[in-house]
Amino acid sequence: MFGLGNNGATRHLYFIRLKLFCSTTTTANAEPNLLSEFLVNSLGFSTEKAISASSKVTCLKPRNNHKPELVVNYFKQIGLDNAQIKMLVSPAPRLLFADVDKTLKPKIKVFQELGFSGPHLVRVLSRSGAFLRTGLNTGIKPSIEYLRKLLGTDGYVAKAITRTPGLLSYPLQRVMSPNILFLQNLGCSTLDIRKLILRNPRIFVQKTEWLEDIVQRVEKDFCISRDSRMFFYGVEMLSSLSKSNLEMKLEIFRSFGWSESDIITMVQRLPLCLTTSEVKLRNILKFYMEELGYESSYIASHPTLLMFSFEKRVLPRNKILELLKEKQLIKKVPCFYTVIKCSESEFLENYVLPLRDEMPEAEENACQHRGNTGGHFELKAGHGRGTPYPPTFCLPCSIVFFSQSVLVHGFRSMRGHSRHSV
Repeated sequence: MFGLGNNGATRHLYFIRLKLFCSTTTTANAEPNLLSEFLVNSLGFSTEKAISASSKVTCLKPRNNHKPELVVNYFKQIGLDNAQIKMLVSPAPRLLFADVDKTLKPKIKVFQELGFSGPHLVRVLSRSGAFLRTGLNTGIKPSIEYLRKLLGTDGYVAKAITRTPGLLSYPLQRVMSPNILFLQNLGCSTLDIRKLILRNPRIFVQKTEWLEDIVQRVEKDFCISRDSRMFFYGVEMLSSLSKSNLEMKLEIFRSFGWSESDIITMVQRLPLCLTTSEVKLRNILKFYMEELGYESSYIASHPTLLMFSFEKRVLPRNKILELLKEKQLIKKVPCFYTVIKCSESEFLENYVLPLRDEMPEAEENACQHRGNTGGHFELKAGHGRGTPYPPTFCLPCSIVFFSQSVLVHGFRSMRGHSRHSV
């Protein structure tokens, strides 16, 4: 059944031994070895990790309906693979001895009643092992009811759980209420608090002292006031970064000559830009400042520039602009910020289609950056502006779209410094 050997008798003998797990004083010393053997042969644990996991299990009474193979089979029936089951049982291998019908199925049903199913259910379960070790009536159901009162609908409850899969393993009313009260005392509205819960529930299961420190740093270090619409985004940003990680990211900006004033301006406008990875920050700052000649003050006032995908959006669109300049297909080159913030559909509708014949290499360049996700299809007659494209029509979306009117009349001059145009 679990690939424990080619001989059926050997597998049968192995499970007989597993049934006797912890049954006598004589076999007590062998118990960890039996569970380790099961973890290695059934779930692909390494010997070292199997021994470590099995050492967490104390003596258990053998019961016919409390068998590790039954638990593993059930998890596989609902869609979990070996890697996901390992993730669930590694921190608490006693889960393998749970009663499937009386313990596991009722808890899984809670997720299903909230609307989780298929791959979505599997993703959440594989990341919420502690939930399966929480009491159904003493912890899980009261927490769900509390979330319903806070958020209003089961859809919002499911969204919060998706964001933080282990949410139901906490006694939510006890841990969340003090943090909600703290924010209310600051003057934060119920609606804003609800939005923050939906974006980042993890914030509300921390100690109130931790949240107080986060709020103080948002106000003191980055001068974001409580009445700013960016205040909660500042809280979210600082809650996701350790102090050392935050400092490393700030040092990247300083290494490119940014002043503290520029950094604060940027964070006040878009706090979540600091959640960008360090590698991406270095690459994108080098590109904007060294290749395009942008000044730190300009990027600080347009921080969304830091949020776009460097490989899939920034580089391909800049390449298309360079090709257009080279072939002199437009009279005036637009501000790159205008180009980069256009939606994919606007690009396709307004810019790519008119240039397929004049500049086929534009499509090739975009395909190189999209890999296998884009397609090449024929544009059928009768599908112009405002008309839905047929299912067979698609072009790589990371292409710059230059409208026919632009090709004829050129772009209107953009406001701002000329050096901010590509």
